[in-house]
Amino acid sequence: ADIEFPNDLLLELDRMEFYVYETQQVVKARHRPIIIITSNNEKELPDAFLRRCFFHYIRFPDKETMERIVQVHYPDLKKRLLAEALEAFFEIRDVPGLKKRPSTSELLDWIKLLVAEDIPPEALRGDQRKLIPPLYGALLKNEQDVHLFERLLFMSRRKKD
Repeated sequence: ADIEFPNDLLLELDRMEFYVYETQQVVKARHRPIIIITSNNEKELPDAFLRRCFFHYIRFPDKETMERIVQVHYPDLKKRLLAEALEAFFEIRDVPGLKKRPSTSELLDWIKLLVAEDIPPEALRGDQRKLIPPLYGALLKNEQDVHLFERLLFMSRRKKD
């Protein structure tokens, strides 16, 4: 969103009305609503905006919660594949130096690919700090992070030789 968007939104929220360009009508609230706005922290929100907000941090899901989230989306997923995928996912998230750690949606996309490609659970086993997981493009969405994993893999191979 544009840097001015939060400030523009403040004006609309203070007035409690929105102009809908498509219908050329003004929609006005009768009662002050409770509005929930989420942010992924990619851009800092202006202080004037934050002063009018109640801040609530939502912690990233732990392994057990993430398992339940995945099971909602993939109820027939084999337990071994789920366990290995979660183990690899959380190990990848813990790698120091990642510019963008994989999120829940990226885990779900990755699992979808693992199932579609019939990747066996054993293929996910191992020290993920030294191995690039199958179909890693669903998890690593940044060129710098891919290079980091490639360097880690290269360094681990040199140590073995």
